[in-house]
Amino acid sequence: MKYVGGAAQGAAEEQTTGERRTRNRVARSILDHGPSTAADLAKRLGLTQAAVRRHLDALAADNVVEARDQRIYGHRGRGRPAKVFALTDCGRDAFDQAYDALAADALRWIAESAGGGQDGQAAVSAFARARVAAQAERYRAIVDAAAPEDRTRALAQALSADGYAATTRSAPGPAGEQLCQHHCPVAHTAEQFPELCEAEAEVFSRLLGTHVQRLATIAHGDGVCTTFVPQAPHPADQDGGDRPAPHPAQTPTTDQASASTSGRNPA
Repeated sequence: MKYVGGAAQGAAEEQTTGERRTRNRVARSILDHGPSTAADLAKRLGLTQAAVRRHLDALAADNVVEARDQRIYGHRGRGRPAKVFALTDCGRDAFDQAYDALAADALRWIAESAGGGQDGQAAVSAFARARVAAQAERYRAIVDAAAPEDRTRALAQALSADGYAATTRSAPGPAGEQLCQHHCPVAHTAEQFPELCEAEAEVFSRLLGTHVQRLATIAHGDGVCTTFVPQAPHPADQDGGDRPAPHPAQTPTTDQASASTSGRNPA
């Protein structure tokens, strides 16, 4: 009887371990692809929707994921929009390996050492630009080697290699595309020091050779860091020819790379 009981206990532990691994796969899929429906997750992971919903319920109970209303762009059909599941701050913390508290303390010390106020902010901005400079040089070779129409995708692949889980997608209308970062290793620090996001947007602008606009950031409470990249002009446009009117909702209104997060656009 002891043997039977021990075998049963071992089987139960094995099942529990398997359940935990599957839940980690579900959470990781949301991290890599952004807020997702149960149907999306089932398709990506090769599971039934019923199994996915069971794991999502467990993850929600542990405050790892939360349900949100899905954003619908353009015409919406009848019925309520499907629920999407996004990682909570607690869920992101499970994947974060950055020492956020140490980084925030260091940036705060830099600001105070520079005298605080505008001088302190300028010092933090200078640090943020220096931090991304080496990263930008590594990305430059990758981006420059790609065809003009593939440069945003090449940048996304380079960012993914550094843990940002980046993807690209077409923006609504013919105006351009969106660069989406589904993970930010320094999100909590960037909440206190938006200069980190601003420096990153400036780098994207230089690498892609066009003015970009930040539509949303994880640090600002959005599900995904979303950067709008305008469509490259066609030769006819450069010669003064006709070109389609840009989509008004997505066209940047500034002449500089913007890190503004006033327009939220979670996936």
